[in-house]
Amino acid sequence: MSKTPKKRSIVFFMVPQFTMLPFTAAVETLRIANRMLGYDAYEWRLASIDGLKVTSSSGIALEANTSLAEERKCIGGENRPSMVLVCSGIDIDQYVNKSVNAWLREVNNRGIAVGSLCTGAHVLAQAGLLNGKRCAIHWENLPGFSEAFPQVEVYADLYEVDGNIYTCAGGTASLDMMLNLIGQDFGENLVNRVCEQQLTDRVRNPHDRQRLPLRARLGVQNDKVLSIIELMERNLSEPLSLLDIAEGADLSRRQVERLFRQEMGRSPARYYLEIRLDRARHLLVQSAMPVVEVAVACGFVSASHFSKCYREIYNRTPQQERAERKLVISASRMLAASQGKAAH
Repeated sequence: MSKTPKKRSIVFFMVPQFTMLPFTAAVETLRIANRMLGYDAYEWRLASIDGLKVTSSSGIALEANTSLAEERKCIGGENRPSMVLVCSGIDIDQYVNKSVNAWLREVNNRGIAVGSLCTGAHVLAQAGLLNGKRCAIHWENLPGFSEAFPQVEVYADLYEVDGNIYTCAGGTASLDMMLNLIGQDFGENLVNRVCEQQLTDRVRNPHDRQRLPLRARLGVQNDKVLSIIELMERNLSEPLSLLDIAEGADLSRRQVERLFRQEMGRSPARYYLEIRLDRARHLLVQSAMPVVEVAVACGFVSASHFSKCYREIYNRTPQQERAERKLVISASRMLAASQGKAAH
């Protein structure tokens, strides 16, 4: 008696302004696996809230196969998926839909795997599916996410698999997460064949770093300076004194000052301020945290001092930064709405 071929059905739920790269990387990886196997082991369909087209952040709109209402009916029927992946991208902190949250909870309760591509972990967290769970999200969104969902164990990993929950950081990390899924289903040999087709030279570890190492990112070769910067980045909410930093690097205060002037072109205090303000900027544009809470989270003793430093670096106040961001989001939504009307 012949063995029934293994199959997996995946629903890609598209959130407006989703990012194309992780979506296409995931779908193409599955398509290549099907080609190598000689049959459609992986089937997928695209879903949207209303079953209509969804415009990505690149302006490319994709047709949906089903609506949320239709997907709810599928949960208990023959078209029940084996996995649901939320695809999102920019401005995800502005997306709140109670119907989507309820559907995702129902999917999870029925034993169906749930996951996300790029910033989709926001949606899973809003639905309460990540409480006490490990998840991965893009490094740029990590500060805002960790402040908004302190009960979630979030990491700047490529992807995380925690039980029946799959999350990835976006970009090409969705390729790695799909390769992990294929490996679970069919083994290493198929994974290697898919990699060869994709011209991928290796399967990355889920805990590989997202960003370039500091040495490459900053163009700095001095090990002492790099270790000091890493120390600074680990202590943003409660900044260390220059004396503590010097002791941690086993250097004198004067040596630290000289090294930073030489390697970074600025004082260590100035550089420390800049990376704290960079984190603050991410929190301002990616979260609804009050400005005073953003200031505290980034190690400033008062909102007025924070505002003064922020204006000096970015030539605008934190309040102006947030107001400009709201205008951009509003314009983006209006454009997406007009494109949707034109398409239908």
